[in-house]
Amino acid sequence: MKFNLADVFETVADSVPERIALSYEGRQISYAELDSLANQVAHMLSGAGIGAFDNVSLFLKNSVEHVTSLLGLLKIRAVPVNINYRYTNPELRYIFDNSDSRAIIVELPEHQRSVAALLPELPTVRAVVVIGDVVDELTAAVADLPDGRTVQIVSFADSESKSTERDFEDRNGEELYLLYTGGTTGYPKGVMWQHDDFFRKPLSGGNPYGDARKDLAEIGTAVKDFPSIAFLLAAPLMHGAASYSLFTFFTLGGRLVIQRDFKPAAIVSEVEKEQVQIILIVGDAMGMPLVEEFERRKGEVDLSSLFSVTSGGAIWSQHVRDRFLAVKPELVLRDNFGASESGNDGEILMDENGNLRVPPTDKMMVVDERLNKIEPGSGDVGYIARIGNVPLGYYKDEAKTAKTFPTLPDGTRISILGDMGTVEADGTIVFLGRGSQCINTGGEKVYAEEVEAVLHAHPAIADALVVPVPDAKYGQRVAAVVAVADGAVEPSVDEIGAHCRESLAGYKVPRTVVFVDEVKRTPAGKADYKWAKNTAAEVGEKAGAAS
Repeated sequence: MKFNLADVFETVADSVPERIALSYEGRQISYAELDSLANQVAHMLSGAGIGAFDNVSLFLKNSVEHVTSLLGLLKIRAVPVNINYRYTNPELRYIFDNSDSRAIIVELPEHQRSVAALLPELPTVRAVVVIGDVVDELTAAVADLPDGRTVQIVSFADSESKSTERDFEDRNGEELYLLYTGGTTGYPKGVMWQHDDFFRKPLSGGNPYGDARKDLAEIGTAVKDFPSIAFLLAAPLMHGAASYSLFTFFTLGGRLVIQRDFKPAAIVSEVEKEQVQIILIVGDAMGMPLVEEFERRKGEVDLSSLFSVTSGGAIWSQHVRDRFLAVKPELVLRDNFGASESGNDGEILMDENGNLRVPPTDKMMVVDERLNKIEPGSGDVGYIARIGNVPLGYYKDEAKTAKTFPTLPDGTRISILGDMGTVEADGTIVFLGRGSQCINTGGEKVYAEEVEAVLHAHPAIADALVVPVPDAKYGQRVAAVVAVADGAVEPSVDEIGAHCRESLAGYKVPRTVVFVDEVKRTPAGKADYKWAKNTAAEVGEKAGAAS
């Protein structure tokens, strides 16, 4: 059978109706109540003219309404579009327009003003659903649209009077989930996931701890026996890793704990209050401030319930992991390897030398430029390819779809994102880094992520990005843009070099180090290599180079 995400959620809600599904700012919502709220939202959206395969943008921060909007759209076979609320108006305009959004669900006044400013340039938008009070600018923008266009403003509160019944049309699992991914360069791309593929890959077939579920009946039976895990989602729901986790734990009948914003102090307090068992973060950007808060309040807060911290969407350093373990040694720390274009690829491990490794798996292989499989133990470097249930492609971009999602001669669909790696004799894949960030210094290739992993292990370094800078002799040399950890003494270039040489060949060691107050990331939380290159180029000469 093909799985539909709304069918899966409804199956769980019917199996464990009284179990708490969502905890938000002290409010506890059962699966039965959440299902009813989502049904009301679905009917409200239908009344606003939204139907099957209509794309709808969720321009929202974390909230109960964000969750019910997402579920409500799935129930009527509409297509959710995640919107990064940190984007500027030009970036927002691109996604609203590129996604052909028929409606936008928005809350905050400043976000409503952005929508108001952009509406004249968004011909496909027919409705704006507003949570809370409508700002004057939005009302005025709707009244003054060009060419006789009409856009209705719908109050989200109207859903409170709608039916709680599930009188929706049948679903077939071929519905779409559109996930916009913010890359390190250029505008985001919309990744088209079919529901069935989304269930089988990002959601691990409904069971990340064992064999994939075969049908809805098995999900309904299994969820009754599975303990209710309290899972705190520190990441914003608009993030790809967060959406994967949300649906995974709903499928398991878990209790999702969300907060409005990422505030480490509030998260640490919530661990005790809500008896949180697992926390999801996104790399060092969240891990560093969170572990600092754990360190400050060690002994003050009851952490007995917490047994795991998991990172998804960005690599987190060994140094930050070690600090978590110093707070609570028995913590299970996981680094999930995956992407918007591939889903959940499993756990990525870091060895004692800072190398990133993926245990042998049937979900990935390494191929050369002609898509031939690289044999284990050959030492050849190739592209890491994800296998099987991959997205249909990028929305409205056939050229990039053909490049990223090729089909092998035997009909196997794969996803190639540019990650480079080698395969050891036992099948272990060693992750080298993104090919687009490869530095060519005197003919030797250096992968930025490999060097960054070693830099992050330095106790005085809070964050770092590695980029190329021009070099008269070698063409390019390795440069690092580094932020020093709070309370740490700024290390010298030579000290950093000595640290790196313990794990890296000499040609991989940064010869230029630029210190900054903060390493900047994109609005999606990804490494901003463009900024890092500009920073290194502008101040590299002043920073000096190690001999």
